[in-house]
Amino acid sequence: MRTSRSAAAARGGQGARPQGPPPLLVACALGIERFALRGGDRGGASAPAVVLRTGMGPRAASDAVTHALRDGSVTARAPVVATGFCAGLVPGMLPGDVVVAESARGHLPGAPDVACPDNGPLLRALKERGVTVHTGLLRGSDHVVRGAERAGLRAAGAVAVDMESAATLEAATRDGGRPVAAVRVIVDAPEHELVRIGTLRGGMSAFRVLRSILPVFFEWHRSLQLPRR
Repeated sequence: MRTSRSAAAARGGQGARPQGPPPLLVACALGIERFALRGGDRGGASAPAVVLRTGMGPRAASDAVTHALRDGSVTARAPVVATGFCAGLVPGMLPGDVVVAESARGHLPGAPDVACPDNGPLLRALKERGVTVHTGLLRGSDHVVRGAERAGLRAAGAVAVDMESAATLEAATRDGGRPVAAVRVIVDAPEHELVRIGTLRGGMSAFRVLRSILPVFFEWHRSLQLPRR
């Protein structure tokens, strides 16, 4: 699997479009998320993938993904998975649980929902691995969400929040027709607030789960190449 240190690694050469199935673009924000993904098992995948570290926040994610998907790049036609850590909003969620977005919505007022209609293979593969999965609306934010704000997002229908997924999917679907998904690992939950990733048990649990689910992304990628019934 090919990985990237920055958006530059997804640039590719200009000119003719790549032939054959497009690679998979896996977008994450943090170095620790990329480290987990780079250490994950490919699960026998033969198709190439690019792990793109976008940087933190919706603007950075949007800019990096837009650049990675520009015409002529090796990832121009790539399906996109937004992944990494998130904050769970539903009581009873635990660090290491996984959120598969049915849709994602940005933080700005009036932001549209970006639907993720191709989630069936992701859900099946995760459940086969014994992972606890939650589905629903994934909300975007431009800052770390705490306390009353978290409760407000939950009351408005969201199951989890992070800073990059909605912006990533919005950028990926501007040209229409591209398969997208958002799969996030809960690192912070209502009864398990995390102070610093990597220093508490919850952070390490989330790291291990993120590293373990990389093959699920490849299974999803393969499923997109099968004939639709």
